[in-house]
Amino acid sequence: MSGYILAIDQGTTSSRSIVFDRAMKAVATGQKEFLQHFPKSGWVEHDPEDIWDSVVSTVHDALEEAALTAGDIAAIGITNQRETIVVWERDTGKPIHRAIVWQDRRTAPLCETLKKKGLEETFTAKTGLLLDPYFSGTKLSWILDHVEGARERARNGELLAGTIDTFLIWRLTGGRAHVTDATNASRTLLFNIETNRWDDELLEILDVPKALLPEVKDSADDFGVTEKSLFGAEIPILGVAGDQQAAVIGQACFEPGMLKATYGTGCFAVLNTGETMVTSKNRLLTTIAYRLNGKTTYALEGSIFVAGAAVQWLRDGLQVIDQAADSGALAAEADPTQNLYLVPAFVGLGAPYWDAEARGAIYGLTRNSGPAEFARATLESVAYQTRDLLDAMRKDWQDDSAEHTVLRVDGGMVASDWTLQCIADMLDAPVDRPTQLETTALGAAWLAGSRAGVWPDSEAFAKGWELDRQFQPKMDESERAEKLKGWRDAVRRTLSTT
Repeated sequence: MSGYILAIDQGTTSSRSIVFDRAMKAVATGQKEFLQHFPKSGWVEHDPEDIWDSVVSTVHDALEEAALTAGDIAAIGITNQRETIVVWERDTGKPIHRAIVWQDRRTAPLCETLKKKGLEETFTAKTGLLLDPYFSGTKLSWILDHVEGARERARNGELLAGTIDTFLIWRLTGGRAHVTDATNASRTLLFNIETNRWDDELLEILDVPKALLPEVKDSADDFGVTEKSLFGAEIPILGVAGDQQAAVIGQACFEPGMLKATYGTGCFAVLNTGETMVTSKNRLLTTIAYRLNGKTTYALEGSIFVAGAAVQWLRDGLQVIDQAADSGALAAEADPTQNLYLVPAFVGLGAPYWDAEARGAIYGLTRNSGPAEFARATLESVAYQTRDLLDAMRKDWQDDSAEHTVLRVDGGMVASDWTLQCIADMLDAPVDRPTQLETTALGAAWLAGSRAGVWPDSEAFAKGWELDRQFQPKMDESERAEKLKGWRDAVRRTLSTT
C-alpha cells in the first residue's frame, strides 16, 4: 500500500486538496475559490454544488501535480468549515437550499426568543455552546421553516442534513454514507457532548427530525470509500474533523493544557482540557477536541470573529496597504506616543463578549493619526483579543499548566513577525510558530494516515512537531498593563449593552 495521504480542506472561501507523503510532508496542492452569496444584510450563503465542484477539481489537480493516481492514495482525511449547514434530497442528492454559512446572522431573532424562554442554560449544559446564530442548529431549523414542505419531507425521511463534511462524504461515496464525526456534531447545538448522542430534547426544541441527521463516528474511523468513477479508483475516507479541531491535532496539542490559535479571517483559540468537560463561567465554549477509539477529549474554545479580516479592511477598505503582508512593516513605523485602539466589531464581538449588535470603533484619534497608527492599532487588536481569550481560559481551567501556557500558532497572519511579537508581549507568554503551517490539513491527514496504519501514533507524531521560531515577551509589565487598561475601556465603550 502507498503511504500517500490526501487531505481535503474545505474552507469558507476556497477548497484545497493537499497530498502528503509517508514522511508527512506536503508534496502537491490544488486550490479553488468559489462564490460567496450575500442575499441580505448579515446573510451569508454558499452554493453546495460550487463547493462540491471545487473539491473534485482540486483533488484532480493535486493528484496531477504529484504525478499520482487514486490508487497511490492510502486514505483521505477531510477537514471543513464547521457550522455551515446543508439540506439535500435523499434520492437525488440535490440541495433544497443554499448552504447557510457559519458567519450568517439570520437566526439571531430565534436565538433571542429561545433565550427569553430561559433555554440557553439547557443548550449550554448539554452542548457546551451558547445560543448564537453562529451554530448550525438554528440554521437547520430556519431552512425547514422557509423551504416549502421541507419539514414534512424531513419527517418522512425524504431529506438529509449535515455539515459540509457530511455533504461531501455523501457525494464522494455515491450516497452510501450519511456520517459525520464528533467534532463537527459538537458544533450543531443538537449534540450532547457528554453522552455523545443527538439529544432528543434539543431536537424537539428546534423541531428537527432525527431522521435528518447523520451517524456520528470517531474522528479517525471508517467513513466509507469514494466512488471509483470520481478519481479512477476507490479511496477509503478514514479521518474527519472540523477545521479548528484538525488544527489542534496538526499542532500536536494532545496533552491537557496545550493551546493553539489559528489566525485567519477570525481567530480560534482552543485549549485541550483532556477528559474533563470544563463548563465555562466566562462565556467560552466547551467543545469536543477529538474522539479517538471511543474516547472523548474535550477543549475550551474562544472565537474571535475578526482577525485577518481587519487587515483586509486596511487593504481593501482604507487602502493604506497594497497587500496584507505589508501591515507589520507599516505598524512598525507608528508613532509610539499615540495610543489608538481599534475594536474590530465589524460583525459583532465574539468570545468572551458575544455581542452580536456591537459594531467597529476606533478610539484615541488625533490630527497626527495616519496609516501607520491605523496599522498598529489593527494588529494590536488581534493581540488584545487573544489576551481576552487567554484570561478567560485561565479563569475556567483551574490547572497549574494554564499559568505557563505556550501558544502554538498557525494561519495566514503568523507569517508576520511583528504581529507574533505583539501577541507574545500582550499575553506575557511565549508564542511558537511551527515549520509546518498547513496544520489544519495536516491534522486531517494524520487522522486518516494513522487509521490507515501508514502514519505514526499520536505520541510519535507529536515528537515530529518542529519549531520555526519562538517569540518571547519583551514588553515591560507596566506598559502592558497600561495598554490592556486602554483596550478594556475601548471595548466597554463599544459594547451595545452599555
